Amino acid sequence: MDPGASAATLRKRAPLSVDTAAAIGFGSKEGGAVTAVEEEPVSPTGRLFREPSFRCHIVAVFGLAAPVDVPALRDGVAATLARHPRFCSVQVLDESKKDARPKWVRTVVNLDNHIVVPDLDPAATSADPDKALEDYVSSLSSRPMDHSVPLWELHVLDFPTAEAAAAVALRVHHSVGDGVSMLSLFMACTRSAADPEALPSLPPARRRAGPVHAVPRRPSGALLLDALAALAAWVVALLVLAWHTAVDVALFFATAASLLGDARTVLKGEEGTEFRPRRFVNRTLSLDDIKFVKNTMSCTVNDVLLGMTSAALSRYYFRKTGESDSKRVTVRSAVLVNLRPTPGIQTLASMMETSKDNGARWGNKIGYMLIPFHLARHDDPIEYVRRATKVARRKKSSMESVFTFWSGDMVLKLFGIKAAAALCYGMFTHTTLSFSNMVGPTEQVTFCRNPIVYIAPGTYGHPHALTIHYQSYMNNVKLVLSVDESRFPDCHQLLDDFAESLRLIREAASRKSEEAQDGTPIPSLGLRSCLGTE
Repeated sequence: MDPGASAATLRKRAPLSVDTAAAIGFGSKEGGAVTAVEEEPVSPTGRLFREPSFRCHIVAVFGLAAPVDVPALRDGVAATLARHPRFCSVQVLDESKKDARPKWVRTVVNLDNHIVVPDLDPAATSADPDKALEDYVSSLSSRPMDHSVPLWELHVLDFPTAEAAAAVALRVHHSVGDGVSMLSLFMACTRSAADPEALPSLPPARRRAGPVHAVPRRPSGALLLDALAALAAWVVALLVLAWHTAVDVALFFATAASLLGDARTVLKGEEGTEFRPRRFVNRTLSLDDIKFVKNTMSCTVNDVLLGMTSAALSRYYFRKTGESDSKRVTVRSAVLVNLRPTPGIQTLASMMETSKDNGARWGNKIGYMLIPFHLARHDDPIEYVRRATKVARRKKSSMESVFTFWSGDMVLKLFGIKAAAALCYGMFTHTTLSFSNMVGPTEQVTFCRNPIVYIAPGTYGHPHALTIHYQSYMNNVKLVLSVDESRFPDCHQLLDDFAESLRLIREAASRKSEEAQDGTPIPSLGLRSCLGTE
């Protein structure tokens, strides 16, 4: 059964409208229309997502611990998401004016336009529920979104799968906000499972605090030398930062201008891949295993994820191509960096309670960063993490994302949205994949009193055939691949490559830890032999 066709059949329910415009005093209703409503310009990045080659959308699947109570869900959405300014606004463009720019205009939210309960074939959902869920969510990438209403939908998939009793899929146009903002907003709609009245908690910001020691008094001459040394170190660090930024920005623009590009490999999409349907597949990984590697290697969780990604892509590449062990390939990932301070969960919750703009900055303020992935065969799986750590530290010593945003903004102001879109399109088409990593709650949360068991976000609509997302939640990390199925028909095998790479890296880290404890060298079982046997 075609899930796309089945979605058109909805269960009949009484219509529910949320008059957000009238509730906050921005307009009056005449004949069902809202007049004299609040307007706000669409951000430059939001305008970019209106271009034909960047019709980007976010699709996030939330696994639930219990079947969906649809009336309670509708009431909960009406009191939260539907009251957020972006979720109760439409994009309006006055085409009668020359050089007119789209604006966000408040409107009335009719939940019947947004909450979708598809009438799926019970035989299909019971025979293979995981495939039925995957097929339906993937079919969303081939369905147009109605731009005459606020740009979001919540699809209710009320049947059990291997990981959850039910699921909901939230689809949002990317012009509404970036992934980090959207996750923060959704978390503001949830409550702690341990305390139904409390907002969820996110991991605290990492602090680099060392032990406190008593500082002995030193001669004034020594203090002066220390101050000069600190000043010299600061100047050197500033010069290094400036140099790295200049190099990275030059490489970025060389890539966007078609002067530099990744070689065509089995990982790179064909022309027009942004218009093809996407398949969303996911796998649950152990956050404890990732943290064990992090602690053993004295690096970060993001470093481990980058290393694991290099290892998995290497396994996939060498298996598909059969190339020799000495082959070295570098592919680059476009990483979108959110430069706007994300509003706190409490701030977003307050915004939805009042349906007023409380000063929280919202939208898309995105810079770009190009991250290289080195594909190779290493005897020691830990080598992938070591190299990824070096790449990450090098990128931290650069303001590439800030300058790419600023430069793109200048191109837009001087030459218009078409030129800015061409610049971004060149950057995407001359790199290989997209990569993101988002941090979720450390505790279980509930949505409309229903506990969430996993969070699986994905995107589609940009010119990459492969997009890799990592989303942490409780003790797990959900790996989500958004793929052009014509390019990756074996995407589930690619998922296996990620899981196997983490297993091998975790085992190698365990051996390294044991070796450090007893001082006895332990033979390495590297990825080279594993890659060669497949």
